[in-house]
Amino acid sequence: MANLKELKGRINSVKSTQKITKAKKMVAAAKLRKAQAAAEAARPYATRLEGVVASLASKVGGSDSAPKLLAGTGKSDTHLLVVLNSDRGLAGAFNSNIVKAARDKALELQAQGKKVLFYLIGRKGRPVIGRLFAGQITELYETTGIRDIGFDQAHEISAKVMELYEAGVFDVAHLFYSKFRSALLQEATGQQLIPVPAPVDVPASSGAAVEYEPDEEAILADLLPRNITIQIFKGILENAASEQGASMTAMDNATRNAGDLINKLTIIYNRTRQAAITTELIEIIAGAEAL
Repeated sequence: MANLKELKGRINSVKSTQKITKAKKMVAAAKLRKAQAAAEAARPYATRLEGVVASLASKVGGSDSAPKLLAGTGKSDTHLLVVLNSDRGLAGAFNSNIVKAARDKALELQAQGKKVLFYLIGRKGRPVIGRLFAGQITELYETTGIRDIGFDQAHEISAKVMELYEAGVFDVAHLFYSKFRSALLQEATGQQLIPVPAPVDVPASSGAAVEYEPDEEAILADLLPRNITIQIFKGILENAASEQGASMTAMDNATRNAGDLINKLTIIYNRTRQAAITTELIEIIAGAEAL
């Protein structure tokens, strides 16, 4: 009977866990709709801004008056990896995939003789990166007390990144986040932030009929910092949608697994109970025959 009691307790425990995972799945699904809409709404603006910057950059080229954010420092000895993570778990491989992408990039750069530094946003990536790259975390951005990280935080992060750049702390900056594809698919993504990558496939005549006032250098001086902020903000929104999608999928799998385990335990419980009843009947019959 002790085994029956333990089995019944285990079944009730798994049922309680199943209720929690089911509730978390529903919460993630509700949050996903809003986060997905925000991420998808930000993409056209971020893409268009990149296109404008690319067009202007193609005109400025390698001139001496080109802004530092475009021209670079003239070297690429030190790289800063800006890694966007969350503060919460229960989201499958969401955080670990971002950390893996950043880790692989860091190892690749170090193999080339480059120095690598990290700017970490969120708590989840810190233990792994801190263990693998001890002493290389130069900045931490706390998001624990922030309910929904958004544009204000993206502006603070970009301002700090540009401050470090102006101070000569690094030569090249990369951003790592999870790009939202669907609730089932999130893609760990890395992109170069600073200096702004050279434009790709920009036609030479794309801006032939456009005159800029003030000149291209002055406009770029304003647009480049804004573009960095927008790219970080886009990464934050993509991360938010990816986290909820990954969480919904993980909780759905956990709920299904809990259901399977409950069924198996119930079968074992019923068999054990039947065996106990049979044993008890045999003992009663044997006792009656002895009389």
